[in-house]
Amino acid sequence: MKVNPRRQAEVYTVTNAPRPMSEDIGYRQRRYLISMGIRTVCFIGSVITAMAGAPLWIVGLMVVGALFLPYISVIFANGGREPTPTARYGDPVSPHHKQISGQGPEIGS
Repeated sequence: MKVNPRRQAEVYTVTNAPRPMSEDIGYRQRRYLISMGIRTVCFIGSVITAMAGAPLWIVGLMVVGALFLPYISVIFANGGREPTPTARYGDPVSPHHKQISGQGPEIGS
């Protein structure tokens, strides 16, 4: 007769809870909009610097930024949820912790 061990439900602490989805989406939207703002500045800057007669490498750098920033922005925005740091507990030997009273457990007993 097989006995299936009971599965213990995983217990989450408040510090290990993932960030809410609405907060994560808002973070990714802000990051995308900032990147698109930089792209717009690159595009307008490339037009202005080309009309002003700036060196070709400056114009080319801004055009490359305006062309590749949308791709990079979409990749980062759709990359999924950001990893959340796990809870870190303090050093067990800090002065704020009390020592365990009594005799410690023996190995093999």
